[in-house]
Amino acid sequence: MPDLHVLRVFTDEHGGGGNPLGVFLAGDAVPRARRQDVAAEIGFSETVFVDDAARGVVQIFTPAVEIAFAGHPLVGTAWLLARERVALEMLRPPAGEVPTRLDGHRTFVVGRPEWPPPYEWFELGSPAAVEALEGAPEGHDLAGAYAWAGEDTVRARVFPARLGIDEDEATGGAAVVLGARLGRDVEIHQGRGSVIAVRPRDDGLIEIGGRTVLDEVRDFSLL
Repeated sequence: MPDLHVLRVFTDEHGGGGNPLGVFLAGDAVPRARRQDVAAEIGFSETVFVDDAARGVVQIFTPAVEIAFAGHPLVGTAWLLARERVALEMLRPPAGEVPTRLDGHRTFVVGRPEWPPPYEWFELGSPAAVEALEGAPEGHDLAGAYAWAGEDTVRARVFPARLGIDEDEATGGAAVVLGARLGRDVEIHQGRGSVIAVRPRDDGLIEIGGRTVLDEVRDFSLL
């Protein structure tokens, strides 16, 4: 039975919040034809299969589809590889080469705004308006809503129903898209207590990062 590492990514400084993530460091133990079903069975917003830990080759699945780039899976996987194997300067999901770095207690990855799924963002008038949402704005199936909560802080919620997720706790890919839209450093407070640092770079790429914790390692039966 392969080991499944269960993480929470983009926690606050006390380890609260964060988006659950499943990572199989020995991804080759899970046949490619089974991976979508395994991700659906686990039920997290994303599950990662590491096919080459030395080179950082990974696949990422939501409960419904495979995706080429996603923020919280790559941040979490970079952190876990540094903890369990070796820190890498690059991960290689299907989208392309993703630079990574460790900065104290936080892990950062860099993405192109066109790599994540095409999230639509809606700016609302207040954090209270974001809190009051009962679903995606205007019925969209891949959307986020945000409002300014301070000079460099936004309150956000993300609803990626198209990916098989009603509401996501912390969405790095959507943060990349929002960072490109805002064009400035910002801290996103999403979900029940998750925190995402967003830093647009001069070359047009967007760096996102945050804290990760390991909740458990468990055997996963493929039977």
